[in-house]
Amino acid sequence: MPTSQHWADSYVERTVSSQEAIERINSGQRVFIGSGCGEPQELVRALTNRADRFSGLEVLRLLTQETISLAAIADRTRDASLNIRTIYLGATRSASIAQHRRFITPMNMSEVPALFTTRKLPLNVALIQVSPPDDFGWMSLGISVDVTLDAARSADFVIAQVNPRMPRVMGQSFIHVNYVNLFVEHEEDMLSVPYTRVSSDVDKLIGQHIARLIENGSTLQIGLDAASQATLQALSDKEDLGVHSQFLTDDIMHLYARGNITNRLKGFNDGKMVSSMAVGSPDLYEFLNDNPAVDFHPSDYVNDPFVISRNNRMVSLNVAHTIDLTGQMSAEASANTRFAGISGIPDFVRGAKRSPGGKSILMIRSTSTDEDGTVKSNIVPSLGDVVVVVPRGDVHYVVSEFGVINLFGKSLQERVIALISIAHPDFREELFEAAKIRGLIGAERSLGEAVKAVYPVRLEQDIDVDGRRVFIRPSKPVDERRIQEHYYSLPSPDVLSRFFCQKSHFTRADVEMRSQTDYVNALSLVAVTGEFGFGRIVGVAESIRLHNSNLAEVAFSVSEDFQGKGLGKLFLKKLAEAARESGLAGLIAFTSPSNQGMIRLFQTLPYKVSKKLEDGDLLLTCRFDEMA
Repeated sequence: MPTSQHWADSYVERTVSSQEAIERINSGQRVFIGSGCGEPQELVRALTNRADRFSGLEVLRLLTQETISLAAIADRTRDASLNIRTIYLGATRSASIAQHRRFITPMNMSEVPALFTTRKLPLNVALIQVSPPDDFGWMSLGISVDVTLDAARSADFVIAQVNPRMPRVMGQSFIHVNYVNLFVEHEEDMLSVPYTRVSSDVDKLIGQHIARLIENGSTLQIGLDAASQATLQALSDKEDLGVHSQFLTDDIMHLYARGNITNRLKGFNDGKMVSSMAVGSPDLYEFLNDNPAVDFHPSDYVNDPFVISRNNRMVSLNVAHTIDLTGQMSAEASANTRFAGISGIPDFVRGAKRSPGGKSILMIRSTSTDEDGTVKSNIVPSLGDVVVVVPRGDVHYVVSEFGVINLFGKSLQERVIALISIAHPDFREELFEAAKIRGLIGAERSLGEAVKAVYPVRLEQDIDVDGRRVFIRPSKPVDERRIQEHYYSLPSPDVLSRFFCQKSHFTRADVEMRSQTDYVNALSLVAVTGEFGFGRIVGVAESIRLHNSNLAEVAFSVSEDFQGKGLGKLFLKKLAEAARESGLAGLIAFTSPSNQGMIRLFQTLPYKVSKKLEDGDLLLTCRFDEMA
């Protein structure tokens, strides 16, 4: 709506009360309401007060805290006065949200702006909230650019609530006075979400697991769930992180303030935190005001998978509510914030996987509690009628409080084993049996001791071997095939030394007893080099409790190209520490009398080592109460 009149005069002439502005809306029109914490509260209140006078009004909104429930009016009038179209991806199950699920319009967030600009969904009126105009007549949409900018540009009639408390945010967030029809000056606090540090032990564990996957120099997209925020809090030792995310939050602000986020290695939009919406405390909004380190853009840019993929080491971090044994994921709305489940997840999952060194990570709490107090598994045999948000082919890393798995390139049987390994122990057996019934896993398979095992993260360790990263960790059920490949790769002398015979076949039974352990009575450690989920196992160390003596028998095998690098010594030290923690009295090992390497290895422990010949084999024994 360009005009030849000076913008300041035009602004004064078009400033009205909220009631006068809403009077310009007619029945039968489609009205967009600015999204998230940028919702123009005064305009929404005025619209609500007049709602009963409308007929056939359609209200379109992205997400809201429902401080004023237009949905309740729609229910009361049976959609006669107004109906609501919510662009919100949803398998909404929470009772308070599910009753309004009929309003949901599932869309990828990156595609929403084009819905307005192409007039496929024409907007008659846009209600927005802006900062006061600067000296040149430009007003910022502040903390809510997302789809609001394109809605304002596309609508036939724009009404702006001018609020001095709206931050002036840099980037593609501005609209000029000349392109707004009416102004309502009303100062009030912005909608906000009080900042609290995450206290849930489950969320903290998930965050700690994920922190191990994130490298220095990664670019992050983060959701709004507590597990996402716990992950951010676990990144306080990372360096040169970047941000390209649909949302900015208080935890992102704190990481920036501490220097963990620099944005200097993003490779795209270097030096800038890129986002489209802020959800947080007043402190966050003050941080964003006139901050040149922050650029806000519309969702068709921020959520575009191609744009996302241009960031180096892009990591998407989103929360799954439920995942089935094939890897299909659903994201449900949160009853508290209603933010989880916003339809930006598929955009970031696909964009991150295509980024150089990128990762898509889905977080899931292993269990949840129904309103009647029933605890249920969030890893399920099948999603049933729950809406799939991320198809199984797009799922990459999945993390629960019980560990981390990588589903990319895995068969359905491998996915079942992997997902059950991070399910709550109380539900593993029934999930395993359900998988058998569905033909997802062989009928002869067993979980063995792993059915109740809790993965001991404390035994994990990264080491450098001649410039190669080697990850020492407890074995997992998903390691079965790679342990088998390790044994087959051993030279004949090493096979003889390890198994006391020239084995030529390493059956599933041989491998299962090493990959499916309870980590207490039986523990296997593996040394892995290469990408997580696809790496090569170059060493296996085993410890099995001998109940008749309260000792643990240990054995090792190390790939030929990694021998003499200190792996055996590290393995033995970790097995000894784990055995002591489990209340065992000491270690024993059977070896050949000529195996000087094993003898010297045992003598690296700080305990007295005794030697004894039994049937031609040398028995090495050390007890934890007998120091050398």
